[in-house]
Amino acid sequence: MAGRINDDDVKAVRDAVPIDSVVSEYLQLRNAGGGNLKGLCPFHDEKSPSFQVSPGKGLFHCFGCQEGGDTIAFVMKIDHLSFSETVERLAAKAGITLRYEEGGYNPSHQRGERIRLIEAHQAAAEFYVRALESPEAEIGRKFLAERGFDQDAAAHFRVGYSPAGWDHLTRYLRGKGFSDKELITSGLSQDGRRGPIDRFRGRLMWPISDTAGEIVGFGARKLRDDDNGPKYLNTPETPVYKKSQVLYGIDLAKKDIAKASRAVVVEGYTDVMACHLAGVTTAIATCGTAFGNDHIKILRRLLMDNGSARVIFTFDGDSAGQKAALRAFEDDQKFAAETYIAIAPDGMDPCDLRLAKGDDSVRDLVEPRTPLFEFALRQIVGRYDLETPAGRASALDEAAAVVAKIKTSSVQREVAVQLAGLVGILDQEFVVHRVAQLAHWARNKGGDHGERGGRRGGPQGPGGGAPRQPAPAPGFSGPALNLRSPAHRTERELLKLALQKPALVSPAFDAYGVDEFTAPPYAAVRQCVEEAGGTEQGLADNREYLVAVMDAAPDNTVRSLVTELAVEVFRGKNIDETYAGMQLVQVRLRAVDRRIDDVQGSLVRLGSHVAPQDLAAAQNEVWVLQQYAQSLRAHGAAAL
Repeated sequence: MAGRINDDDVKAVRDAVPIDSVVSEYLQLRNAGGGNLKGLCPFHDEKSPSFQVSPGKGLFHCFGCQEGGDTIAFVMKIDHLSFSETVERLAAKAGITLRYEEGGYNPSHQRGERIRLIEAHQAAAEFYVRALESPEAEIGRKFLAERGFDQDAAAHFRVGYSPAGWDHLTRYLRGKGFSDKELITSGLSQDGRRGPIDRFRGRLMWPISDTAGEIVGFGARKLRDDDNGPKYLNTPETPVYKKSQVLYGIDLAKKDIAKASRAVVVEGYTDVMACHLAGVTTAIATCGTAFGNDHIKILRRLLMDNGSARVIFTFDGDSAGQKAALRAFEDDQKFAAETYIAIAPDGMDPCDLRLAKGDDSVRDLVEPRTPLFEFALRQIVGRYDLETPAGRASALDEAAAVVAKIKTSSVQREVAVQLAGLVGILDQEFVVHRVAQLAHWARNKGGDHGERGGRRGGPQGPGGGAPRQPAPAPGFSGPALNLRSPAHRTERELLKLALQKPALVSPAFDAYGVDEFTAPPYAAVRQCVEEAGGTEQGLADNREYLVAVMDAAPDNTVRSLVTELAVEVFRGKNIDETYAGMQLVQVRLRAVDRRIDDVQGSLVRLGSHVAPQDLAAAQNEVWVLQQYAQSLRAHGAAAL
């Protein structure tokens, strides 16, 4: 049985590893104002950054999917780890030695599965790198040299060699303490007649890392004619390797991709090497599969989809490359970045081009020139005889259906105009109308579940507009939040003050009743603050206070809203006592006005049936409330 990690050690790990440094290994973060950072959420697909990180509070929250929590919760969620696996990984990063309770600690048996598989891959990579220096690996070194890669290049990309014997790696990893089950699960070994044998034998090996830089698999290139396997053999699907979710070279390229807002997608391992050595350090490649939706998500989190972002695809000029380009165009609208295609005049890939014409030719190749949509449309239109009316009509029908998938109306119109020119139709408005009609039909047929206009509004920066209106939370009764409602916006600001800057609203806030918050979700958060001891508890230690508020949440829905309000940027620019007083007054004033309306409404409904004493009491209450409201309007927070 695994030992329980000491509580003090868990706290030490949580405090020692800054949440922004961990999150930035998976996505690009930018300043969001108010001490917060923002980026594209790694947990759901979005086009505007809704994901915020608060380094000061050690929390993250996505305003789109409502995921939130601390550093440990983030790593658990993104890498599908258990609590103990996550703490162990973060402890290793921080150099903290963990203590285990309830019966000792055996690292080889008690570490989580993912950590063990990663360690096995790291050990295998080191084994393969050393094997590349052996006499047997001369064929591998020759392969690299013939493609312009010297020893330093091989070392930089950690290229290795798998010996041709049956179980060299298997025996080596067994000696390192890995079990046969772990070796099979990792994909490094496979079942043989007499037990596990090496999966990769006599091949050149490229380690494949995830975004965090951990080796999760390998790509293996055939070297000998007597090898009956495929030209390239990759790690099979494992708990840590999903080919649709990995990009070769992403660990080396991610910082430059984020810095330059540009990514170059090539087709193979040697193409990535050639590009990087030629100075194109934003190059990455898929691993034995087509570029797809999960790959897009990885790139978009690094690119941040700003207006200057560029994605350049380099495909071979043959028919397979053209098909790959068309497939990429099908997913083009999932990028907010501009997408381009680069095909060398002679149809060479970057590796061959570098060999033939040098580094400059590779850098020139990937300069954005031909938009991907233009290339895709030319490929479609080129299949028809545009000299005949029937040919032009058929070309328009097929191409217009593709253009109709473009969600942003202004871009859709611009591309439709270009399509008219490609097909040779002088009446541009006819083509624009045809595309718009197809888009309308598609929405009516399948339901427009996508993001209209291609973008969704996320939380704004300091002084910006209101955050996106959340979906109604299943755990609440009553009307959903409406952030266009002045009342809901003010209640939201007041709760943010109570969580983030309790000193500005204490002790007045603690006298507010739950019923003064008209939105049921906000009333639930107000109740949590009360159960945590009120804003007074946040004056000494804000982090511990926030933990107490989250612990008071009755379910994950309320807890998620607490993290959301704890990291969201304020609407105002100067968050001071004056600003806090305005929010306190507005929430109280609306509560008073609602009570006045309720009492007067009851009197109207009862009419002449109300008893004289009840009428007098109601009129007196209305008068007192009106006086209080007048005082609040005249004197502000001083009248509370």
